[in-house]
Amino acid sequence: MNQKILLGTYTKRESKGIYSIELDKSEKKLKHLKEEVHIESPTYLAGNEDYSLLFSIAKSPDGKGGIKSFKKSTDGLYTEVASLFEEGAPPCYIAYDRTKNLVYTANYHKGEVCVYQTSPEGQLSLLDKNIHSGKSVHENQKSPHAHYFDLTPDGQFLIACDLGTDEVVMYTLDEGNKLTVSDIISFTPGTGPRHVVFHPNNRFAYVFGELSSDVLVFNYNSQTGTLSPIQTISSIPQDHETFNGGAAIRVSSDGKFLYASNRGHDSIVTYKVADDGTLSLVNYTSTEGQTPRDFNLDPSEAFIVVGHQDSDNLTLFERNKENGTLTLIQKDVYAPEVICVQFES
Repeated sequence: MNQKILLGTYTKRESKGIYSIELDKSEKKLKHLKEEVHIESPTYLAGNEDYSLLFSIAKSPDGKGGIKSFKKSTDGLYTEVASLFEEGAPPCYIAYDRTKNLVYTANYHKGEVCVYQTSPEGQLSLLDKNIHSGKSVHENQKSPHAHYFDLTPDGQFLIACDLGTDEVVMYTLDEGNKLTVSDIISFTPGTGPRHVVFHPNNRFAYVFGELSSDVLVFNYNSQTGTLSPIQTISSIPQDHETFNGGAAIRVSSDGKFLYASNRGHDSIVTYKVADDGTLSLVNYTSTEGQTPRDFNLDPSEAFIVVGHQDSDNLTLFERNKENGTLTLIQKDVYAPEVICVQFES
């Protein structure tokens, strides 16, 4: 059975919206690219358990930013259910809370995080928002830039990465679904925290610094919702002197390997994860494209699919589960302006 992959994109050049493509595991090929939804700037996607509901970042025809929801019919087609737009740029990240039926967004340009209620049919209503404040030393840090907002794996806290303020902000959500800041973790100026992943044992968190190209390792206390730093490791070789920006970060479900993509070096770095959560470099793998904005492991974790923002192609790698290494299988698979790679499951 083929595995369906949903692709979020920019629509600045060739893309028309949300696409899908299939991973044929028997043939080890990506094939059958299809436009799923005609929509402007669906840069990030999230779905419920079986993706019968799909949530997307979106931009309205009059330039407002917001989110949309879609319901999948019995014939597999997505139909728009609801949309919410506000003045200004759209968010850059969206997540779905399967326990509380909530949707979370982070807005880079506004520096804000939002909580929405959704229904089984995909209706949307804004419940709360919080606007960050501050700045830092890099030219891209003149104001807050919230880049990630999602639940911690234990479901007890929400965590936001703010690239502009060099902070990770921890939140609690009360019974009325109102946000309260519970902790703020400050980073070395110029780090630019972008995304975070948690180890499957829920004891360690890994934050990717977009501006510093560092992965920062933390002990995570699930009782207090606090992070304590234990390691900082570069995501690029020491001799790489031209531009690089950290992008996506993923950890294998067995907790043995962590992967991160580099835009500029155009690579995926592979780390081995020790028992104490610290990382050691395995290798760098060229992604065979320009600006690998996102990548993801398939549900079996035997493959990794990489999406490229600027070269309009996907790359397929086979993953060795014993040593974490990646072997190129397929490249130059056309897919325009890919920003987000989500396996539909």
